[in-house]
Parts: sequence; C-alpha cells; structure tokens
Amino acid sequence: MTGGSLGLRTGSYGSLQLQQVQNGFPPNLQPSPLPITRKPSKLLLASREKERVLPCIWRVLGRKKVIMLLLVVLGLLVFVSNSFNVNKGMGDKHDIKITSTQNTMKGKDADRALLSPPPPPHLHTESFTVVHGKSSLLAHQCENFAFPPPPPSGRRRSGPRPCPVCYLPVEQAIANMPTSPSESPVLHNLTYVYDENPTRIEPHGGSEFGGFPTLRERNESYDIKESMTVHCGFVRGNKPGDQSGFDVDEVDLMELDTSHQIIVASAVFGNYDIIQQPTNISEFSRESVPFYMFIDEETEAYMKNSSVLGNNRKVGLWRVIVVRNIPYTDARRNGKIPKLLLHRLFPNVRYSIWIDGKLRLVVDPYQILERFLWRQNANFAISKHYRRFDVFEEAEANRAAGKYDNSSINEQVDFYIKEGLQPYSEAKLPITSDVPEGCVIIKEHIPITNLFTCNWFNEVDRFTSRDQLSFSTVRDKIMAKVDWSVNMFLDCERRNFVIQAYHRELLEQMPPPPPPRVVIHRPPALPHGIASVKTPPGKKRGRGDKKRHRKVVTVSRDNRQF
Repeated sequence: MTGGSLGLRTGSYGSLQLQQVQNGFPPNLQPSPLPITRKPSKLLLASREKERVLPCIWRVLGRKKVIMLLLVVLGLLVFVSNSFNVNKGMGDKHDIKITSTQNTMKGKDADRALLSPPPPPHLHTESFTVVHGKSSLLAHQCENFAFPPPPPSGRRRSGPRPCPVCYLPVEQAIANMPTSPSESPVLHNLTYVYDENPTRIEPHGGSEFGGFPTLRERNESYDIKESMTVHCGFVRGNKPGDQSGFDVDEVDLMELDTSHQIIVASAVFGNYDIIQQPTNISEFSRESVPFYMFIDEETEAYMKNSSVLGNNRKVGLWRVIVVRNIPYTDARRNGKIPKLLLHRLFPNVRYSIWIDGKLRLVVDPYQILERFLWRQNANFAISKHYRRFDVFEEAEANRAAGKYDNSSINEQVDFYIKEGLQPYSEAKLPITSDVPEGCVIIKEHIPITNLFTCNWFNEVDRFTSRDQLSFSTVRDKIMAKVDWSVNMFLDCERRNFVIQAYHRELLEQMPPPPPPRVVIHRPPALPHGIASVKTPPGKKRGRGDKKRHRKVVTVSRDNRQF
C-alpha cells in the first residue's frame, strides 16, 4: 500500500494533517497529491454491503425478532458442539474403577454418602479390566455407567434403598466367565482336622462340631503356608453330612458330591422364614445352576403340613435338603454352617452365591458373579453395612437391639481389644468398612477363600453367632500375611439383586390386610331442570299401563262447551 493511499485512508482521523505540520508545511500550502485510482478491495465492498443489509433486516424484522433469530442460531451452535463432544467421548475407551472413601457420617447422611462417592479420581463406578489374561472385547452399556445422585429422603421411605447397578446381558456374562481358577496366594493345599473324640481343653474352645480348637491352633491358622491343616467344622464322621453332626440323607449326599460350576444356596432353620422363590432367572441358569435350600426337621414338618413340600424334594426352583442331627440348639448358629462352610458341603463346586432365607433373588446368578467377582478380579465379595462401619458401633447396636447376650458380646469385643482391635479410622484405607451386611456372600472356592471362611466360622463357633463382629478380625489377620483382599461393595447394590422379606414371626404378628374397597358407581346426574321419575317399589310399568298413554287436554274456562 502506497503512502498516498495511507494518507487518504487516515485523513478523516487527522493523521495526514498532523504529518504535514510535522514536516514543516502548513496544511493550506502543501502541494496536493496526484490522484491515485485503485480498485476497491473485496473486503471493503463486503463490509459496505453488510452495513447496508443489516439495517434493512433490522427495519424489516424489528428489534425483537432479530434478537430471537440470534438466540436460535446460538442455540443450534451449542447443540451441534455438545453432540460432537458426546460422540467423541463415546468413542474413547478408558479403564474406570470404583472409588470409595471412608464415611465418617451416621444415619441418613452416611447412606447418602455411600450412594454418591466423591468425584476424584473418577465419577464412574464400572471397571473393565483384564480377567485372568483375557480382556473382554464386548462393548456394552456399563462402560460409561455412573451412579445417579441419591434420591431425596421422604417421610414414607427414609431408610436404605437400592441403587442402580449395571449388569451385562446373561449371554455376555456367561462368555466372560474365567476359563481357569483364580490364583490362591501362598496357600495352595488346604486340608481339615478330623477327630472322632474331640475334647475341650480351654473354657472357650468352641463346640464338639467344631473340634474345640485351642488358642494356639487358632493362632497357627493365620500363619499362612503353602500347605495347611485347620479346624473347619465336621471333625467327626466319614465326610461332611455323613455322621458328622450335620447329617443328610444318602440321596442328598450324592447330590452334594456332584460337580457344578455355580450353585446358589440358602437355609431356613427353626421354621424361621418363608422360602422365597427367585425371579428373572434365565433358562440357561435354570438348567445349569442348582438352587439348594437347607432346612431342619421342624421346618420340614411345617412345610409338609402346609402341602408346600412334596416327595420330589422341590419347592419351585429350590432343591430342598433336610438336615438331621443338627449340632446347635440355636437356629441362627446352625444357619452359619452352610453359610460359611459351603466348600465343605460341596467340594466339587467352583462358585457359590449364598443368600439368607429371608431374601429373594431377582437377578441371574451369572450376572451377579460377573458384576462383583469377574469384573473386579475378585474371588470373595460381600456388601458393607448400610450405616455402620466400626466394630464397636456394631457391638453397641447389637446390645441395644438384644441381638445376643450382652455379656457374651462384651467378652468377644474385650478379647479382640487385647489382640489390638482399634476403632475404624482412615489409616485402614483403602479398606472402607469393618462391618459387613453378611446376608449375601459371593465366593470362588479356592484355598485362600476357604481358609478365610473356615477361620470366620471358628470365631462364630468360639464366641457369639453375630458374624459381623468377627469379620474384620479374620480379614485383617489374613491380609497382613498375604496379598489378598475382599471386595466390599455398597449395600444399596446388594439391595438391587435381592429383596428382603419379613421373618415368619413378624408376618404372623401383622394384622390381616384390610378388605378391598367396594367402589359404587353412581349414575350420571341429569341435566338441570329435568326431574327423574321414580317407580314405586313393587310396581313395574309395562305396556298395559294406562297412565303411560293418557292424553292431557287443556281447556280454558271460557271455552268449555258441551
């Protein structure tokens, strides 16, 4: 661009006149520059056309309509930009892991905190990791699954409630089943104590069914080696269920020895619960996964009198196994035998899902195992308590509710304190709770998990039957020796795949439901000014009714003629 053109462009702002004065020429004596003709640029023409068009649009449409048009254009741009970002995020693949933090709140606030984990480092809760050297290539809806915000607490339902859980379809869950067992750290060979004449040496050495293990034997059971022999119930008899104190019929013994990949087990002792039927079970699981229900003779008599149990030993999906010669007088303690010692009763089973007798399973077993074991590379899973995470708080809650004799609870807690039990603190992270909600156990039967449940049962046999009090002691002792952990998932996730019913005694105390309301439909009201004609009772109008055909003639007084 030449100097003349620059002078012409900026002359309107006084810059050319200022330059002439600075060069020593007055403005009126400066020789006029030669006229320079040049073609106006396209940019200048376009700007001038915009200057002409925009005022025209402004005058024709009006100020409000122009503003609305601009807002619509801006909204479209934002929508297109967000759509592009969402599509880009769906195409990326990231490894997402569950994050949990220690919850120091109580009551409803604690439950809300568990339902909504803090955002760092990831908000998502599902994880897709390598399972025994083989990664899943199936993309599905769980890849970007995240917990929704917790629902507001209302007056009708302020307690714990289920939260959403993303399960794989049954076909994909079956395909993701590991082809080989998980590796058991350090411990590879686990055997059990047999003693036909167990004797009590110490005052608190458990029961005859458990073999009266001493404190020295208890301590040795946590000295984990490659090969170990420990107490694990069934110390007498030929094998579990055969003259062992928890006996079953011959046909049931053959059933216990059958090989299965997966089983679901439960129990009802003392006629304490009503058997709940599973729902949403796939046809493949109905054919391949057996459902076993252990009952005692008292429960058997009630079910036969109620025509619930027949000769085929089946109640819906449940294959009923009657237990005779039960070792304990407490039905709750008898229930701990199949709950914690399923690997003794079913030596040829790979995976087991235990649910308490009051629960109803509503999700397919393959989906549960994929979600809480295989996807997490875990071999033992149990849910956290929905409110309490400290053993001392759990003990106090048991005393207040009368769950067990207070002196026995105090004795057990004092024993653990002498061993070093401390209240839960953040120093135990990444462990987020010391108290489980033990009504569901998801387990792979390998030596290390079998040792864990054996030692857990020995604590229940030695002290109280409240297994929540002894869980963390057994877990921490094993974790201190080997690289092993327990997948403690949220209690609201457990409530997603099992529904809890009331115990039988509570159902019998409840008042019967009110009779159904009878709704009387009234005839529609007649229009205003039309009166309804009622027929007297006992009299029906027919064709022969003369009043119906009588004609009424109106005659005025002045026009009466005969």
